[in-house]
Amino acid sequence: MQLPAIPDEKPVLIAGPTASGKSELALRIAETHGGVVVNADASQVYDCWQIITARPPAHDLARARHLLYGHIAYDQPYSTGHWLREIQTVLDGPDRPIIVGGSGLNFTALTEGLADIPQTPDTVRDAANLLPMDDLLEALDPTTRSRIDLQNRARVQRAYEVQVATGRSLAHWQDETPAPTLPLDQTTPLIICPDASVLTPKINRRFDTMIAQGALDEVAAMQDKYDPALPAFKAIGVPELMGHLAGDLTLEQAVERATIATRRYAKRQRTWLRARMQSWIDVTQVDLT
Repeated sequence: MQLPAIPDEKPVLIAGPTASGKSELALRIAETHGGVVVNADASQVYDCWQIITARPPAHDLARARHLLYGHIAYDQPYSTGHWLREIQTVLDGPDRPIIVGGSGLNFTALTEGLADIPQTPDTVRDAANLLPMDDLLEALDPTTRSRIDLQNRARVQRAYEVQVATGRSLAHWQDETPAPTLPLDQTTPLIICPDASVLTPKINRRFDTMIAQGALDEVAAMQDKYDPALPAFKAIGVPELMGHLAGDLTLEQAVERATIATRRYAKRQRTWLRARMQSWIDVTQVDLT
């Protein structure tokens, strides 16, 4: 399958689950049609993680200009709102952006708008960190529950914090969402979403490759700063390797748990993408070899 037409004047969006080949697709488009590759992944923004988040390596950076990768400190607040403000700067720049990532929330916020929710006080977040998932879920209204990934602790906790801090549900805030930064019809939106039969073997090999490349050393370098409540330390593989470094898991057990977590995450991503991005152009069968 060949790529569809890529108009020069439109930003390109590329969404897909982990290990789907979306970063390579972004590079191919940048090389053949021009543009700058822009990160839409929630974990690849942190400067402490190169290997564990599969951030583009040096040989990929040499193929095309990249933005919004590895530019945030591990303890620096960073949200979808922060990302949108940075994307606006990119959109105002001279180069056509090719925005790529697996965060459905970032893409929907970009193309559908993001509610202007006040910042959550630290006291509310600290209290929420101590609550079990079931308590967080039970506190949410049915409409909010229907709109978020109920398996994703970060999303559920965010909805809970908004409700407690503002006295209004997340769904209520979403219903007052302003106009989007970049409407979908002003983009070339591409989705690459292989079946589990294709992704699973790649995921099963991926973490072994990361270990061989030095992921354990990368995590060990951050061990004295480890705080499981910080978003940077929730990247898949980090809690598992921290558990190994603490003596709670063997390396084999840590790798197995991280691989299972990656497979589950990819499944949630595929479900989200197929449900929310049906109007996007499916390029799953494009040959990237």
